[in-house]
Amino acid sequence: MTGVLPSQALRDFADRGILSANPPILPDQVQPASLDLRLGSVAYRVRASFLAGSGRAVTDRITEFEMHRIDLAEGAVLEKGCVYVIPLMETLALPDDVTGVANAKSSTGRLDLLTRTITDGGVEFDRIPAGYHGPLFAEVCPRSFSVLVRPGMRLNQLRLRRGQAVLDDTTLKALHRAEPLVDGPAVISDGLGFSVDLRLPQGHVGYRAKPHTGVIDLARLGHYPAADFWEDVHASDGRIILDPGAFYILVSREAVSIPPDHAAEMAPYLAMVGEFRVHYAGFFDPGFGYGAARGSRGVLEVRCHEAPFVLEHGQIVGRLVYERMAAPPDVLYGQELASNYQGQGLKLSKHFR
Repeated sequence: MTGVLPSQALRDFADRGILSANPPILPDQVQPASLDLRLGSVAYRVRASFLAGSGRAVTDRITEFEMHRIDLAEGAVLEKGCVYVIPLMETLALPDDVTGVANAKSSTGRLDLLTRTITDGGVEFDRIPAGYHGPLFAEVCPRSFSVLVRPGMRLNQLRLRRGQAVLDDTTLKALHRAEPLVDGPAVISDGLGFSVDLRLPQGHVGYRAKPHTGVIDLARLGHYPAADFWEDVHASDGRIILDPGAFYILVSREAVSIPPDHAAEMAPYLAMVGEFRVHYAGFFDPGFGYGAARGSRGVLEVRCHEAPFVLEHGQIVGRLVYERMAAPPDVLYGQELASNYQGQGLKLSKHFR
């Protein structure tokens, strides 16, 4: 059936060896519409980011660009501003009608930890062609904070699909009429638009990463005082000025919902609305903000590029692209899962208290 493959199909793929790993895939790696990918035991510090290119192997490119290699077995620091390539534990043997797309996990994006998946023969980041047989690698570039990692840690995730299942605007409008996708008027144009909230009642509207901080051990949850790594951002009359190169955590004005038979991915809105990037982690699972949750805000991971930019309350900054599931997953986000961001508002990653 056409659509994003649900959790039960991913488990079936693991049983059949279409998804395989050493050590074997763990039950809690399987999410409602994606599979968490695990870091292997070695990281290669490379001179620059790269794609393998048609007909070429990632290991050959590593040999070309490697500066040194790091054993992760006892834990090792990936330094801010450096580029690393890490073989993942998982490998693929996809059928000819199944493609893959990868993305950083939510906590990875909220740490400004740029993580992209590369493959043998790959000509795009995070895109895996139909019928791909081979290994997976994570390119990791810490942007704001140096991080301590170990084998088995999960920085990115894989979503598999059969065929084209993206909803066009007409179908998305019909879905919104049947099951409201936002708690207000829906701006639908190449997906569901969402805007930034710069009038939050608690006084501060976001966080900005501090430039000189200590290392974050990714195994330590709820451990770090937020004030050691972040400064509060306050709006003036519903607006803030983004500084070039700075990294911000903001929140959407809309509370969004993902029905059980759909999945979504966050995408930039339009380059013309401003020179800034609005996300680093983009998967929204079936059940996010659905039912009793009555919608959850989308956290915006924002980096401004060339020039200072005025961001105003209610400005459209991104869009959610909805896709059909091949079947509803047997477990939804927020139900029977340790879903860290269900019902969220403005929220840092789970490493901070």
